[in-house]
Amino acid sequence: MKKRTYFGTDGVRGIANGALSPQFTMHLGMAAAMIFTASDTHPTVVIGTDTRRSCPMLEAALTAGLCSMGIRVVSGGVLPTPAVARITRSIGANAGAVISASHNPFDDNGIKFFGPDGYKLDDALEIMIEERLATVDHVRRPVGADVGVVERDCSLGDLYASHLEETVGNMRFDGLRVLLDCANGAASSIAPRIFRDLGADVVVINACPDGLNINRDCGSLHPKNMLNAVVETRADIGVAFDGDADRAILGDETGALISGDQVMAVCGRDLACQGRLSGNTVVGTVMSNMGLARSLGEIGVSLLRTAVGDRYVSERMRQDGFVLGGERSGHVIFGDLTTTGDGILTALQVIKVLRSANEPMSALASVMHDFPQRLVSIHVSDRQAWEHDDELMSAIDSAKCELGDQGRLNVRASGTEQLVRVMVEAEDDVMVESISSNLAQIIRGKWGVK
Repeated sequence: MKKRTYFGTDGVRGIANGALSPQFTMHLGMAAAMIFTASDTHPTVVIGTDTRRSCPMLEAALTAGLCSMGIRVVSGGVLPTPAVARITRSIGANAGAVISASHNPFDDNGIKFFGPDGYKLDDALEIMIEERLATVDHVRRPVGADVGVVERDCSLGDLYASHLEETVGNMRFDGLRVLLDCANGAASSIAPRIFRDLGADVVVINACPDGLNINRDCGSLHPKNMLNAVVETRADIGVAFDGDADRAILGDETGALISGDQVMAVCGRDLACQGRLSGNTVVGTVMSNMGLARSLGEIGVSLLRTAVGDRYVSERMRQDGFVLGGERSGHVIFGDLTTTGDGILTALQVIKVLRSANEPMSALASVMHDFPQRLVSIHVSDRQAWEHDDELMSAIDSAKCELGDQGRLNVRASGTEQLVRVMVEAEDDVMVESISSNLAQIIRGKWGVK
């Protein structure tokens, strides 16, 4: 398949008003519209954003591109990414678009699309959109009454909140203290409301977005403040979202971190015990810790690995009918409840297990023990050059031989940033440190940038 030029593992990303300019964004909207209008003469696209300063600018540009091709745009304002996916499907829209760079710094931004079924577009459709980009200056555009319209609908968040609250059935969270770190992002208003509706005693931090502070020293990439606050406030559980709330990293009552892998171990074992884990399989990625495979294997559950990216996890889940999958980073997909990673939903489902088990979060999380793992991210001038370097390939082969069956090694280019990532995992932490440092040094020496 042809390689994508603009789309990465999670949409198009770039510096807002730099590579991701209003002009490019408008053209992207026009190109996407050509795909979305293929089967409908009066299509609708739902748009949601996170809290970055650049979002209104890029939303205006994307909307202009879509409307110029006859699309009806429904804007829900600031919404979590999974809310747009859910709403697109539930109201019968042709597509959804999210303007967000997820966990990236505020000066980045991005655009990702969902199909009418609420799933992220596959590689083939993204390539088709890229091909249309070259033709937008020459395409015939509608005029008069055929020009698209824009509608603002502030009730879309209510639809999403109601859906999430329904996923816990009749269960209430009264008596539980929940600490929420909203990353000054899309979860800031909606997440506290949902947990309070369910009766929890909610403590909120980092929920005052100003357009510049999204993900700044907070949220899922910087969970230390959340973990400290859990201990200080004597919370039963802590939750740290990222900027668009499609992932969550948790903390137990002692202030210990709970990764996405541990969440999948807890929820996978619970679903298996209920006979609700389809195929007795959980879908992870090549980055999933070996401890997850061991924990699931203890009860006869298999771990199936995909490429990095929650949409690849989702595609495999759909292909084989699996109901649970996700990433160590906190993207967790409950396939019978949603179509994409959802941080708020993840926290709700974990708390549902917590309430049923009637034991502390630390005890629940103890069903999985991490193998020592080190992930090194190297800023590089070229994300592909390493794949064709004989010295590095030889070093990788030697490292794999050294690890044998007792560890794992993964070297990959980031799909969203100018980085090459080296992940090493083994029971011997000295070996982990040695191998990861050696490979990182080779990459840094050949292609590294400050």
